[in-house]
Amino acid sequence: MAISGNNGHLNFIREEKPALLIIDMVKDNLEPEHPLPITEAANRITGPINSLVTVCRDRGWPVIFSTDAYHEDDFIFTGRMQPHSLAGTRGAEITGSLDYRPGIDTWLPKPRFSAFLQTGLEESLREQEVTLCAVAGITTNFCVLATVLDAICHGFKAVLLEDCSAAYPEINHERTVEMYRKNPLYPLLRVAASGDFKQPLY
Repeated sequence: MAISGNNGHLNFIREEKPALLIIDMVKDNLEPEHPLPITEAANRITGPINSLVTVCRDRGWPVIFSTDAYHEDDFIFTGRMQPHSLAGTRGAEITGSLDYRPGIDTWLPKPRFSAFLQTGLEESLREQEVTLCAVAGITTNFCVLATVLDAICHGFKAVLLEDCSAAYPEINHERTVEMYRKNPLYPLLRVAASGDFKQPLY
């Protein structure tokens, strides 16, 4: 596992109220019965995500799942992308391999790539006094990145969780992570590993 975090600084979490945002980890993307190119990589990150979910719940940090909820005649399916994660279908449900707990966690279906678009996410974060969004899920270079950048645009610090996100091919994940590991918005936007969020808070 790559060592992440800029300048080796692991204590930044102590100053924040984080929320964990988990992006597009749905049955259509993860179930092996109808595998997609991303399926294998997506299944590999369920363990690290579940581990971080437990830490967040124990510390009273919000856990928010945001997933694609498209329509079959959606504009984005007029290009190369094939219909998937259709609103109201089983395939658009959160994968059973993640520890999602209704009534404790929040599930926000989204009409496009960013979890902030027409979901009420910003209002929910403000109400819970969140200051930082830690973003996990798929894919690193599309919906995860869109959410990370939108967090900044809405006035939240943002962390791209390198060991809890994935893309296909893997080089797309690696290049995205490296591109943002050193960026002019640091420390407002940073790359980190889930272990950074497990450091003692005292």
